[in-house]
Amino acid sequence: MSKSNDYYQILGVAKTASQEEIKKAYRKLAIKYHPDKNPGNKEAEEKFKELSQAYEILSDTGKRSQYDQFGHEAFSRSGARAGAGYEGFDFHDPSDIFREVFGGAGGSGFFDEIFGGSSGRRSGGHTDGSDLRFDLEIDFEEAVFGTDKKILIPRMETCADCKGNGCAPGSGRKTCPACGGRGQTSVSQGFFSLRQTCRNCGGSGQIIEKPCQKCHGQALVRTEKTLKIHIPPGVDTGSRLRVANEGEGGTKGGRQGDLYIIIHVRPHEIFKRDSQDVICELPIDFVTAALGGIVEAPTVTGKTKLKISEGTQNGAVLRLKGKGMPSLKGGQRGDQYVKIFVEIPTRLNNQQKDILHQFSEVSKGASSHPIIDSFISKAKKFFSGGES
Repeated sequence: MSKSNDYYQILGVAKTASQEEIKKAYRKLAIKYHPDKNPGNKEAEEKFKELSQAYEILSDTGKRSQYDQFGHEAFSRSGARAGAGYEGFDFHDPSDIFREVFGGAGGSGFFDEIFGGSSGRRSGGHTDGSDLRFDLEIDFEEAVFGTDKKILIPRMETCADCKGNGCAPGSGRKTCPACGGRGQTSVSQGFFSLRQTCRNCGGSGQIIEKPCQKCHGQALVRTEKTLKIHIPPGVDTGSRLRVANEGEGGTKGGRQGDLYIIIHVRPHEIFKRDSQDVICELPIDFVTAALGGIVEAPTVTGKTKLKISEGTQNGAVLRLKGKGMPSLKGGQRGDQYVKIFVEIPTRLNNQQKDILHQFSEVSKGASSHPIIDSFISKAKKFFSGGES
C-alpha cells in the first residue's frame, strides 16, 4: 500500500469518526471488495488488503493513537533513525479482521455464512500489549566494547487508575443488554439466521458502567519512558536485543508487550567487518616492503607491532590472531586481517632519482624481480611474434 494514502481516506471516514463509524465503513467496503466476490480481480484483492490494514490500525485504540501522532512511520519496518524508530509488530491476516467484524465468538458469523469457513476468534477476553521496535545507531567502537544508552520510548501503557479495564474506580462492567453477554446478535433473513458481532459492546459481551476519567474507558494512556539499555560487545548491524515487558500495555489483565532494539553500526573510517573478523588496509613505503621491518598497525583494541618480511608485495594479507571482534556468545574473538598497500613515492628530488637509477643499473641481470621474470617468460611468444 502506498504510504501516501491516508488510512482515514481509505475507509472514507473523518479523523473524528467513532469506532462504530469506522467498523461500519469497513464492513460496507470489505463486502464490496472481498476476493471471494471478485475472483481473479487483482485490483479488488489489493483494495481489500488496504482496507484491512487501515481497519487493523484504526479499530485498535492504541494503534490509532500512534497513527494519529506519528503517521505511517509508527508501523514502518524499514527502520526509522535512532531516537524515533518504534513500531508494533502484529498485523493480523485480513480475513481475521473480516471475521472479527462480521463473525464474532462461538461459531459461524456473517463471514462464514456468505463466504464459508469457520471463525474461532473471541474479542471478549484480555488483550496483550503490542511489541515495539526501536532502531538504534551506535559507533563501531561501541560495537567492539559494548556501551550503555538511554532511549526515550513513546508508548501506550496500561492505565494505572483502572488497571487496564477501562472502568472508573468503584465501578465495573455489566452484561450487555443487547446481546445478553454473548457478544453476538442474531439477524433473521428469510431462511437464514445470521449472527454478527454485537454493535453495542463490540463483541465483548459487556459494557462499561462508568468510564475511567484518566483513560476515558480506553484502558491505555499515552506516555514516554526513558530506558537505560546495555549494548553488549560484539553486536553488529541487524542484531536484535529484546527488553522484556517494555512494549505497550495490555488490557483486562493482558501481559505487556516487549521492546526490540534493532542495532545499526555506523561505518568506520579504517576498519571493515566480516562477521567476527576485521579487515584493515595498511600503507607502507616501498623501502620497508623491499627490505622488511617493523611497523605499527591499528587494531580495534589499540595499536600493535607488525613484522613486514623482506620482499613483501603489494596486496599481501597478514593475519593478527584474536585481534578481531568479540563474540556475542562469549566465545573466542575473531581475527584481524591487514592488507598491505605499498605506496610509490611521488615528487622525488634529484638525489633520490640518482639513487634509484643506480639501483636499476645494479639490478640488471639479477633475479630480484621473480614476478616480472615469470610474466616475461610466459609472454615471450607475444613479444617475439611481431605485429599481427
